[in-house]
Amino acid sequence: MSLIKSISGIRGTIGGKSGTGLSPEDIVRYVAAYASRMKEVTGKKKMTILVGRDARLSGDMVNNLVKGALQSMGVNVVDLGMTTTPTVEMAVTGLSAQGGIILTASHNPSNWNALKFLNGDGEFISAKLGEEILQLAESGEISYTDSEKLGTVSSADNYIDNHIASILALPLVDVEAIRIAEM
Repeated sequence: MSLIKSISGIRGTIGGKSGTGLSPEDIVRYVAAYASRMKEVTGKKKMTILVGRDARLSGDMVNNLVKGALQSMGVNVVDLGMTTTPTVEMAVTGLSAQGGIILTASHNPSNWNALKFLNGDGEFISAKLGEEILQLAESGEISYTDSEKLGTVSSADNYIDNHIASILALPLVDVEAIRIAEM
């Protein structure tokens, strides 16, 4: 089992002992640390974070843990469902969210998954913020919210349609040429 913690995210094989693979405990701890630091960075007590995932077998389980961890930090979640990394990045700004989490281990084998953290501009978080999140997660000094202040979950699993429409509306995209090519 492997767990790789870096500023570009947390990735690892699913299962195993906490700290050796991407266990449920690890997922909750790193997501909670991300939410805690994002609250400090944005200065918002009530934030919205988007979550999107790829088609990995573990995707649904990881997605549910991530949403629950965010809710437990008082964060409202918009679940984009199964979608692309660029769609999540674009949706962060399009939906005026304070951040996003992409669940994908990209080129890694199917038994891997990852948490890739975005800022409010739909960009991957800075090296400095990534280090702070890692330190907070390791410290165990995370405070969860009271039941009266839990976050909510909503879904926007068709946001990829907005993404495609935005691309097709770009002046350099020749939609008619694409249509004629029948690709």
